[in-house]
Amino acid sequence: MKTITINGKTHEVDVPDDMPLLWVLRDVLGMTGTKYGCGIAQCGACTVLIDNMAVRSCQTTMDMIDAQQITTIEGVGETENGRKIQTAWLEKEVVQCGYCQSGQIMSATALLNSNAKPTDSDIDEAMAGNICRCGTYVRIRDAIHTAAA
Repeated sequence: MKTITINGKTHEVDVPDDMPLLWVLRDVLGMTGTKYGCGIAQCGACTVLIDNMAVRSCQTTMDMIDAQQITTIEGVGETENGRKIQTAWLEKEVVQCGYCQSGQIMSATALLNSNAKPTDSDIDEAMAGNICRCGTYVRIRDAIHTAAA
């Protein structure tokens, strides 16, 4: 049995140590906002925050998690920067198909957690691991600037 804290709530899970956090979130806890994309940490769809840093949950196994605070898309709006990012996402109409957006929002929130006034270069670097098939990158950058303003 492992105890993990997600969005401020403690959960007891009985899962193998090598189970990816993504499957614990989706299949064990029913938190389906975090998406499966590629399974090899290259697309960013599964991004969550662990202690406010963007982490790919498809490659983060349960034995890698200790007493850290995990934030998912379901809880990011309860944080100041998460709320700013979500508001800017809506204002700038970033979403098209929406599949990658939970990961995009989590990475953008992590960026603002570490850099309150990111430049275009900072944004491009922080978001480089998040793929958007619809190509909304310009709107994503604009929304991050709006949230940081």
